[in-house]
Amino acid sequence: MSTVSYYTEDGLKKLKDELEHLKFVERPNISQQIAEARDKGDLSENAEYDAAKEAQGCLK
Repeated sequence: MSTVSYYTEDGLKKLKDELEHLKFVERPNISQQIAEARDKGDLSENAEYDAAKEAQGCLK
């Protein structure tokens, strides 16, 4: 069963702005953090890599 949600114009704009920020700012930043952590070597003992992957999981 689907639920219908109603938004004001301002509320919809706020949601769209947040989505754009997540897609074009936050996601690339986290991808960069993962790449930098991966370059540092052993991933099994890399706390930066674990933190970046966790942050990535929160964005999905």
